[in-house]
Amino acid sequence: MAEAARVRQATAGDAGDIVRLVRALAVYAGEPAESVRLTEDIVRRDAFGGQPRFAALLGERDGRVSGLTLYFFSYSTWEGRPSLFLEDLFLEPAARGCGLGRAMMVALARIAREQNCGRLDLSVLEWNPTREFYHRLGIERLETWLPYRMDETAIRHLAESEARATIVAP
Repeated sequence: MAEAARVRQATAGDAGDIVRLVRALAVYAGEPAESVRLTEDIVRRDAFGGQPRFAALLGERDGRVSGLTLYFFSYSTWEGRPSLFLEDLFLEPAARGCGLGRAMMVALARIAREQNCGRLDLSVLEWNPTREFYHRLGIERLETWLPYRMDETAIRHLAESEARATIVAP
């Protein structure tokens, strides 16, 4: 008999599963689980507090949380409407290949459509074999946009530097 699978919006009570799956994702990406700074308290504050910073969908197989889709909204000035950014999609090995990942992406696309998003963006590690999964869904690799990132040290350095214009605090 086929195992029952479903996708649902995460709640504050799922903070432990979210942290567990993010740590498993770190290991999958070749990093130690301990490198993940995310805690259950941070999840509750940043996903379910007064100013949510992200949301998550959870994939379940037979009632066990085995998949995570973590996302947030940004804004596209070119589109003149919101964009949905997929930060993480991770399935435990036993949950792969059964359609749960696709169901999670379908649910995410529906959220993007309901929120009038002009696009859905994501980044994928170059070595990650799931790139083919994204290609099958119609997600294209951008050739003209290069990823850049400023880490915490660089943010601090820039924030503490001099500016030639007056900065008015919000």
